[in-house]
Amino acid sequence: MRQRFTARAVVVGDRSGTVVPGGVVDVSDGLVTWVGPAADAPPAEDVESVAVPGVLLPGLVNAHSHAPMVLFRGQGEGLPLDRWLQQVMWPREARLTPDDVEVAMTAASAEMLRAGVTTSVEMYFEPERIAAAVGRTGARAVIAAPMVPLPGMPPLEEQLAAAVELAAGAPSDGTVEYGLGPHAAYTVPLPLLRQAAEAAREHGMLLHLHVAETATEGADLLAAHGLSVPALLAAHDVLGGRVLGAHCVHMDDADLELWQEYDVAVAHCPASNAKLASGVARLRDMLDRGIRVGLGTDGPASNDGLDLLADARLAAQLARLRKASATALPAAEALWLATGASADAIGRPDLGQVAVGRRADLVHVDTRDLGFEPVGDPADLVTHLVWSGASRLVRDVWVGGRQVVADGVVTSVDADALRADVAARAARLAGA
Repeated sequence: MRQRFTARAVVVGDRSGTVVPGGVVDVSDGLVTWVGPAADAPPAEDVESVAVPGVLLPGLVNAHSHAPMVLFRGQGEGLPLDRWLQQVMWPREARLTPDDVEVAMTAASAEMLRAGVTTSVEMYFEPERIAAAVGRTGARAVIAAPMVPLPGMPPLEEQLAAAVELAAGAPSDGTVEYGLGPHAAYTVPLPLLRQAAEAAREHGMLLHLHVAETATEGADLLAAHGLSVPALLAAHDVLGGRVLGAHCVHMDDADLELWQEYDVAVAHCPASNAKLASGVARLRDMLDRGIRVGLGTDGPASNDGLDLLADARLAAQLARLRKASATALPAAEALWLATGASADAIGRPDLGQVAVGRRADLVHVDTRDLGFEPVGDPADLVTHLVWSGASRLVRDVWVGGRQVVADGVVTSVDADALRADVAARAARLAGA
């Protein structure tokens, strides 16, 4: 199928914040084939014409999520991470069924699509059910099959073998990719982390784990091993290949140099880190060192939302506060963190920008709103996308050229039925 999209402007999703006023995007077989101003567009014959009154931007890429945790949204309010996990989350998760995970992921995927998020990196139980859920909504997912030593789960070696086998059967159309998700260095024994890293490198899989999220985590591992978390991972041959560290809050200069040396990417989760009082990551320092950084929401039980544009705004605010500089993270870079930078961080150069050869994951934000006035310069559109609560104005979304949100409604699911189903399951899991 060939399509031609026309819009007030196209926001490319690159680091410099490129905007194409009066933009045209041509799509063929789910890929972008041309982008530019309408005056320069090639002749269009036998195409479906799609005209939108606002801006088109690339589908947002959520670099770190546990989206099925919509079942636990708001639970454990006010607790630090360790107590939140041990006292609230893990007991509830022990009662999860595969059906719970699929229903919850379906609801979460619809919520993300409604906010313009077309791809998410998921680290959660029942990876095949997560894949089934995004297959239903029409979204994309990179699913890091979990490795965590919890009661009722198979031995870690079996979890690893199952994840590698699962990855071999992933579809080739870019909708679902499987990776490895060992939880963290403080929960997974180091020899198993090394095995997981070896398997990830051998099979070209994404290795995704939590790193230096809290000060306590780092202090405990330092006391036990005499090394920081990044240094410990390097010493045990965990780094190298496609490694994505979530959070990376408590990092000193030597840790950042290791990330630079091994080309480790970071999933920056400002909202979750702020809500759990885990700290503020050194985002500007990472970017200045050339470390690849993407933006993540973390789970909807620790954020408590899945609104990546809201987190882009918070990322800019916290970066500016940390550096005491209003120029520490410009709006263009903040939006890039949720688009092109996130795609780069997770090793998916086919996503994250409206550019020739990339997948046609497109988001229409209606700019006929006071929050988008005035526009004296095309760059103002990027500023308003970051600072003016633009996710509420997402009207339409396409994934690979296929429309999955139309006039603000996810077309593939019954949102009211999902909401009731999630509420009932959440009550059961809470013991109510």
